[in-house]
Amino acid sequence: MRRGRIHYGWFAMALAFLTMLTAAGIRSTPGVLMRPLEADMHWSAATISFAVAVNIALFGLMGPFTAALMQSIGVRTTMLIGLGVCAAATAATAFIQTPTELVISWGIFVGLGAGLIGSVVAATISARWFVKQRGLVTGVLSAANATGQLVFLPFFANVVSHHGWRPMGLVVSAIALFVGALVLLFMRETPASLGIKPYGASPDWTPPVASTINPILRAFGALRMAVRRPVFWLLAGTFFVCGASTAGFIGTHFIPACGDHGISETKAAGLLATMGAFDLVGTVLSGWLSDRVDPRWLLFAYYGLRGLALLLLPYAFGIDGMFGLPLFAMFYGLDWLATLPPTVRLTLNAFGDVDGPVVFGWIAASHQMGAASIVAIAGFIRTTQGSYDTAFMLSAVLCIVAAVVALTINRGKRTPAPLSPSLSSRA
Repeated sequence: MRRGRIHYGWFAMALAFLTMLTAAGIRSTPGVLMRPLEADMHWSAATISFAVAVNIALFGLMGPFTAALMQSIGVRTTMLIGLGVCAAATAATAFIQTPTELVISWGIFVGLGAGLIGSVVAATISARWFVKQRGLVTGVLSAANATGQLVFLPFFANVVSHHGWRPMGLVVSAIALFVGALVLLFMRETPASLGIKPYGASPDWTPPVASTINPILRAFGALRMAVRRPVFWLLAGTFFVCGASTAGFIGTHFIPACGDHGISETKAAGLLATMGAFDLVGTVLSGWLSDRVDPRWLLFAYYGLRGLALLLLPYAFGIDGMFGLPLFAMFYGLDWLATLPPTVRLTLNAFGDVDGPVVFGWIAASHQMGAASIVAIAGFIRTTQGSYDTAFMLSAVLCIVAAVVALTINRGKRTPAPLSPSLSSRA
């Protein structure tokens, strides 16, 4: 089936982009809520950061199970469950009275719900709907994670400023329900369900055999297979650093760090939105490059430049004009999730189209473990030292180490046949 001359894969990509955009906007909301919660509820940065850390950790841990679940019950059903959980959990914000309730709503349930519509969607959609232009598609979908800040954060900051933080959850819930309605109406599962082939597939292309394994067994089976190969540990380790230096640190603590230097929440949210705008450009460009350039060298450049930017960030707070924080926001935005397309490319090359998305789920889990770790560590550093300077230094050093490690990743060759039959036999 085609609509005009446009392959339906592009419509599937657009719906996935919108869903991931919404998930990113939901997950970025605690950055706007942190200072109001400190002022209104008198909770420390460490206490609030713990809830965010739980959110990020569960978001990451859901990755491999989400990829397996999509192969079992379908992409659309998985997305709808995730959006529904997010809608219910964020609506509960209006009733939060204790830190435990914050952890349950924004930590546990938002983490689980967003995890069902997280970064593994990019790997699944690109592997399922596209043969050509996979890098570009992955780049576009990856950009949704930071573009969610572009679309939502300034709006969320204004809602909090004018109406308080409690109504914020109802606004987020309504957005999640609206996107869920679009997914229900328009998302399709596979090209074969429409009687077409993936975009760019050869005439003799045949669809891969669908997995019939229990999603939990599928996820752990892929992990058992992957951990025996060094390429998995190198990809997971570098992506751990990616999470620690983006969503975990800047995404959560940038607004409070700006507040420490007398910068308002609305202006700080605008700077994060600028990062989101430039991330859209940087990640799409990175996807295009990953189809043409050795992904290892791309990762080397991205992590190295990110580390240098973090080393200079503490000085940027004291510089007025375009050469301070605005310049940092533009530069860091270009590099925000540029690491994802080459990481997905290397994963699919090494583990194939069937097992690759599930393995990438575990690599994405490592990303979120890095994010969760630095969220808690940075919150503790700010509470005990009164500033984020040590956290900036720690994150910068991790990035420089990751840049060097990236060059040791063996690109390998595309797995000629999926490993899932062996997993099936074990099951």
